[in-house]
Formats: sequence, C-alpha cells, structure tokens
Amino acid sequence: MQTTLQITRAEFRRRAERLLEHLRSQTLSGVVLFDSAYVHYFSGFAFIPTERPIAFVMNAQGEQAMFVPRLELEHARAQTGLERVEHYVEYPYTLHPAHVLARLLADMGIARRIGADSDGYPWIFGYRGPALSETTGATVVRVTAFIEDLMMIKSPAEIALIKESAKWGNLAHRLLQRYTRAGVTETEVSLRASQEATLAMLETLGPLYASRSMYGDGASAGYRGQIGRNAAIPHALANNITFQAGDVLVTGAGAPMWGYNSELERTMVIGGLTDEQKRLFDHMVALQDLAIRSLRPGVKCSDVDRAVRAYFEQHDLMPYWKHHTGHAIGLRYHEAPFLDVGDDTEIKPGMVFTVEPGLYAAHLGGFRHSDTVVITEDGHEVITYYPRDLASLTIPV
Repeated sequence: MQTTLQITRAEFRRRAERLLEHLRSQTLSGVVLFDSAYVHYFSGFAFIPTERPIAFVMNAQGEQAMFVPRLELEHARAQTGLERVEHYVEYPYTLHPAHVLARLLADMGIARRIGADSDGYPWIFGYRGPALSETTGATVVRVTAFIEDLMMIKSPAEIALIKESAKWGNLAHRLLQRYTRAGVTETEVSLRASQEATLAMLETLGPLYASRSMYGDGASAGYRGQIGRNAAIPHALANNITFQAGDVLVTGAGAPMWGYNSELERTMVIGGLTDEQKRLFDHMVALQDLAIRSLRPGVKCSDVDRAVRAYFEQHDLMPYWKHHTGHAIGLRYHEAPFLDVGDDTEIKPGMVFTVEPGLYAAHLGGFRHSDTVVITEDGHEVITYYPRDLASLTIPV
C-alpha cells in the first residue's frame, strides 16, 4: 500500500477544532485568516501570496470555507477538499474582493466580533483595500498569538516531514562541497548540486514528494553570496562570485517537504584558515555546542541565548556578534519562538529550532554552522548530521 509523507486530513481537522475551541472561548462569531502560512496550516492550501486576496474562513459552528480569486478556484478545491470554496472574479475589479468576502462572512453568520490575523488583507504586491472592520462593521479581534502558540508545537507528522527535509538537504550539501573548488562560480556549483540532489530525491520518493513551498521546488544548497570577506554579511545575496583559494564559505541547504523546512549550514574553507580565522571557527563550534546542550524542556529561550552571549563576553568576542542564537522552523524558514534574550517562551517538547550562533569579522569572514534540533520529552535530538569539524570542511586547492 502506498504511504504518504503529507499531513493527513484528520490532522487538519484537529487543528481546526483547536481553533474552533478558541473562537468559542473568546465569543467570536468566526475567524478570517489571510497569512499564507496560517491558511496552509489549517487547510492544506499552499499558494504564493500576491495582490489577490486569499483567506481561510470558519464560523463558530465549525463550517469552513476558502475565499480565493477565480484563477485559484480549482487549485484550492483540489488541495483542501473543502466543500465551500468561494471566489471573486479578479483584483482589481469593479466589485472589490473585500466586499465579496464581506458577503461570504454574512452568509456564514460571521459578524459583530470576528477573529482575524489582520484587519483586512495586507497591502502586498500593490494591493489596496478597505479594512475588514469597515466592510463588515464588526469588531476585529486578533488571534495571531493563539495560532503562533499552536504552530510552535509540531506533531509527529510535522517532525517526520522536517526530518525527511533534513535528509535531502544533507545530500545537496554533500554535492555542493564536492563540486566547490577555486576557479568556478557559486552559481554553477549551487545549480549543479541542487539539481542532482533534487533528481535523486524525486527518483527515490516519486509521487510521495511535493514541495508545497513558495521558496523552492526541491533540494537545494548554495552560498547566498557568503564567500570570502562577504561571509561576514549574515544575510548576503548570491552574486555569482568566483571561488578563490583562502575563501571562507558559509553555506545553506534544505528541501521543502510538503511545505515543511529544515536548515543545514556550514562554514567551509578553500585551502586553509589563518590562525585568527581558526580561532573564530573553533569558538563558533564551541558556541553551537553550548547552545545545543542548553536546549531542553523547561528552559526559557532567553536563557539559551543568554548563555551564548555570556560565552561571547567571556572570550571578548562581542565585536563579532551580530544576531541571536536561533529560531524555530517549520512551515516558514523563520518562526517563533526565538532563541533570544528578548523571548522568554518556555521550551517544550515538539518545538523545532535552528541553532546558529555566528561570528563575523569584516577582515576575516563569517563563521556559522546551523543545525535543526527537535525538542524531545527528556532533551533534544539533532536531526541534521553533516560533519562540523574543520578537517571535514576544508576543500583542497
């Protein structure tokens, strides 16, 4: 019998039931969700948000509907299996989609107090429209915090997808390292590794695989421009840089799996590191070890970052500090909670974090490993497993 890697309809129903309980506890007549990750989480509908409003709708009786533009009608029906998929013609149009949505809400008995993630569709891609409170005359109550808290704790099925993602990110990264050498460009190496890893994944998983992601359609690995001195820019962009001997390289690899993501990052070098670069590399590994050891149920996210910052301060490394220790990951590459002194969220089983303390020096480069870690009942499990030692990550000239 063919199995599936995707989230089951039964799990989507359980999520909707949790949301329904919240609506009733807050005496809300229904909910309207515009955020693409929220829509995906409760309905299974994955899409690229544009100027055309899309929403997941549910009333206090548990009746659900999708609200989409005409061009997404068949797509939404196929992915969600919902009986009610309402559509509007186009945006912009003579009857604004916001008014079509208001009619749907009235027909479903959603009025007076409405839960929502925002008061109307966000102004993205040039969209302009009236607020939800304006078109319905209702009081809009934000439900974002409840949804974010719900999404923090991953189910076994979600964790299985993230682990599957990690497998193929690992392959893509191995190919990336294999093909990287002085004289070639990041573009050709990244494309070659990503394409070969994706083809191997498709050959293995076949119809069990779907990306369901706006970020990519298969396994990928690359450098995002963090090459040489540019490695000191944590969020650089790819620039078709040619590799040279002595370059410090910061990588990134993963594979969207039915919308779920993992993160694998490594610091590699072509040829070798100077003594000062090796010192920062060793501190980076020690910092990541410390952060991972700190991850367990009952600990606050802020305490993990505080321990990491204490190491920075103890070793006079704060001039090289640029960002927090890590973040949660799932349907989005960055999710709450965050391993930061400003986030006192208690770590719980089922949470999934990236752990990526980095050091960045403009004259030396950047040094960052990132691994994906699942919080278990009694500790944690590191689900990315690429080598972390300098010898394994040194590319010969």
